[in-house]
Amino acid sequence: QVQLVESGGGLVQPGGSLRLSCAASGNIGSIVFMGWYRQAPGKQRDLVAGVTRDGSTNYADSVKGRFTISRDNAKNTVFLQMNSLKTEDTAVYYCNLGGIVVPTGPYNYWGQGTQVTVSS
Repeated sequence: QVQLVESGGGLVQPGGSLRLSCAASGNIGSIVFMGWYRQAPGKQRDLVAGVTRDGSTNYADSVKGRFTISRDNAKNTVFLQMNSLKTEDTAVYYCNLGGIVVPTGPYNYWGQGTQVTVSS
């Protein structure tokens, strides 16, 4: 089993910043991907940013230049630094972890979600 513990959400004014953290523990094996998705009310869950095992990153167009994803491999933790927040960034943010455990095989886990609200 793998556990994901998220933190860092909250209420912030437009233009403000927040930093999300997601720490993975348990039978992690080899991590292939760590990322953040978000889901606003009535909308689908979409990828915000992700980082692969080799350090490659990708971002949704809507957050490029404002959000930065980073990873602490020693602590199996992924961070999402969110700057210049906009009201449209309001959503529940979910951590996602994909990896492989030998001999079981690949896995994919989700965090419990953390609310980010951008409002004046």
